[in-house]
Amino acid sequence: MQANRLVTILSTSIGIALSLAAFEVSAQPSGAMADGQMANGQMANDQMGMPAPAGDSQSPSTQAFKQNAARMMKNMSAPAYTGDADADFVAHMIPHHQGAVDQAKVELKYGVDPKMRALAANIIKTQQEEISYMKQWQVMHKKGM
Repeated sequence: MQANRLVTILSTSIGIALSLAAFEVSAQPSGAMADGQMANGQMANDQMGMPAPAGDSQSPSTQAFKQNAARMMKNMSAPAYTGDADADFVAHMIPHHQGAVDQAKVELKYGVDPKMRALAANIIKTQQEEISYMKQWQVMHKKGM
């Protein structure tokens, strides 16, 4: 029963994360890459010191979201792959889940929509539970249990 609940939570979390990633990519201007560089090698306006185009706000929430996303990507890339699919999965999912927690905290700080704030609170709760579970699994896996 506990394993089924965990699978459901993980599946839902991954689905939400993939949906958010797809939304972020679709919201970028044509030719934009995740790090703000354009596909043709040009830099985005904010990296060139130019003002952002109208509607491309650098509000405190936008800045926090971008900083969190960059940190998450860096942390997800940090663990070396070992060839142990389970260990590699967990090692890379922990920073992914922490990124979701960090983004949800930004929503709670700046967001006003009650439904989004409730979703953010739920993400924080479930992702932290899953992080804890994965860290416990890592300890047990290293012990060979």
